[in-house]
Amino acid sequence: PADPTRFSLNLVDARSGAVTPLAPHWDGFVQEIRWTADGKALLVTADERGHTPVFRVQLDGTVSRLTASGAYHHLAVSPDGAMLHAVRSDVAGPPAPVSLDVSGADQQPRCLANPAATVHVPARVEEVAATAADGTVIHSWLVLPEEPSDGPLPLAVFIHGGPISSWAGWHWRWSPALLAAHGWAVLLPNPRLSTGYGHEHVAAAWNDWATLPAGDILAAVDAATERPDIDGARVAAMGGSYGGYMANWLAVTSDRFRAIVTHASVWDLELERDTSDAGFLMDREFGDPRRDAHNWLRQSPHARADSLRTPMLVIHGARDQRVSLGNAQSLWMALQTRGVPSRYLVFPDENHWILKPQNARLWYQTVLAFLAEHVLGTAWERPALL
Repeated sequence: PADPTRFSLNLVDARSGAVTPLAPHWDGFVQEIRWTADGKALLVTADERGHTPVFRVQLDGTVSRLTASGAYHHLAVSPDGAMLHAVRSDVAGPPAPVSLDVSGADQQPRCLANPAATVHVPARVEEVAATAADGTVIHSWLVLPEEPSDGPLPLAVFIHGGPISSWAGWHWRWSPALLAAHGWAVLLPNPRLSTGYGHEHVAAAWNDWATLPAGDILAAVDAATERPDIDGARVAAMGGSYGGYMANWLAVTSDRFRAIVTHASVWDLELERDTSDAGFLMDREFGDPRRDAHNWLRQSPHARADSLRTPMLVIHGARDQRVSLGNAQSLWMALQTRGVPSRYLVFPDENHWILKPQNARLWYQTVLAFLAEHVLGTAWERPALL
């Protein structure tokens, strides 16, 4: 397999085509890029330790961070070149338009007029640091209900997709604040393969989607459940796409969770490679499955199906071309034939993402009902929208 991807920022001369590395010492994974009006610098976004700041990159390679916290997107330089407009969010704060100076360090943005109503989010956000088996510090967000609870809270562990991404801003579809409003604590870990922690944080788990990231997540769970306000006996895991793959891996390798929700998830790695619209990219990391069969099989959850024990909710969109429905059907069959308590929810009109508002409501209703049944010990209540 090829070496892990190294993200870099380069300047290309439009006339000669010459490529010059820009800030080669900087380890940022750049997402958005805008020129300043005078052409002397670039304004870029890149993940950094659970945030997506705006950085100013001078043409001499000097890098400075313009924002102190939050996740920034949709950058736009003002006509006079003095201001940068953007959309800002954070883990428990929905997107809102803001402005910044095009230079200056760790600014607090100025709020702009917002056509959308301000949304009060009933949640508190804290950070959790855990130490993995090899000594690496794993950073997580912890979202809690707005008001302290009389007793320890059940914990839902959200596992992000990608896998080359991180928890760094607001998500309408994976909203920890919604679960917090229902009395849950929600842990958002950024294990190895996550962006924002340097190249080595990604490279360490290259060609190992399973064991190292799983160990990081379990270390984060252990750190969170050491808190007196978290109930370590009532823990669930949830993930979509790669996060669903990891949820499946935890289902066949760990008994740490009372329930697992797996959405648009990879169950069989070789099936994913052969049926996904992006499956060809997997060969670069894992090799050809016909020549490197062991490398694929050792980290494919389906090969350990006999270890399934944890109750699972399997969710998928029938039009998903990123992770085919066959993954969900195969997992569902494995659960049912082994007598594992499980439920199966398919959206005939959705793809890799649940996009329609009514479907999103049904998604949350079903997830909350399943977690209540298997983590909180209440009777199953069929969602009203089903």
